[in-house]
Amino acid sequence: MRAAGGRPRLGVVVPARDEAELLPACLRALQVAVARVRQGRVPVVVVADGCTDGTAAIARAGGAVVVERGRAGVGDVGGARDAGVRLLLADAAADGVGPEEVWIATTDADSTVPPDWLVLQATAAAAGADALVGTVAVADWTGCPPPAAAAFERAYGAWRAAGGEHPHVHGANLGVRGSAYLAGGGFPPVPVGEDVALVRALEAVGGTVLRTPACPVRTSARRRPRARGGFGDDIDRLVTGLPGS
Repeated sequence: MRAAGGRPRLGVVVPARDEAELLPACLRALQVAVARVRQGRVPVVVVADGCTDGTAAIARAGGAVVVERGRAGVGDVGGARDAGVRLLLADAAADGVGPEEVWIATTDADSTVPPDWLVLQATAAAAGADALVGTVAVADWTGCPPPAAAAFERAYGAWRAAGGEHPHVHGANLGVRGSAYLAGGGFPPVPVGEDVALVRALEAVGGTVLRTPACPVRTSARRRPRARGGFGDDIDRLVTGLPGS
């Protein structure tokens, strides 16, 4: 959709619903990643989606731009991610920067990105990719049966043994060019699966989607996720089937 070359205008979107406990670590990791990319201001937008706790205040204290949406206790992660992306695109347009020159990276509030995460995102953008689809690693298996980590690696990393391209899509480790985002229709307003829907839409319109295991994002292993049907439920199903669960 776009020729390679040029430095993109970067921005980060983090949807968060009642994430006062885990959001500070997420923001600290993003601060390190922003400093490593050495590209001036990189706005981090936290979308407080139906929060009933101090998520919004913590995000502001951590230097993030905050969007508050949804009714207390009710939200949808697809709509939250979309709200953050639209804000970044609007801000860029106000500065005369077109969507083809904007790259939006997304992660989750219960996740921590590695230091070079935004360096990789910027490199993919400059190389002409329309989206970057990364992988995740579980940060802490505390409270799960001892075999959980190995069982997860067998199930999640089966593509490594097969020598193929990784098949996963995670909103916690995803980047997209602004123009491709608009061409694909954006994140749909759904409670789960918005990341998969966007990547499928990008592929359907001929977007260049880079799937890479580089810079995996560390995420939580909590078994009571904010959105049912997502990664947390995958972890719960895996752990429930293990001895000692």
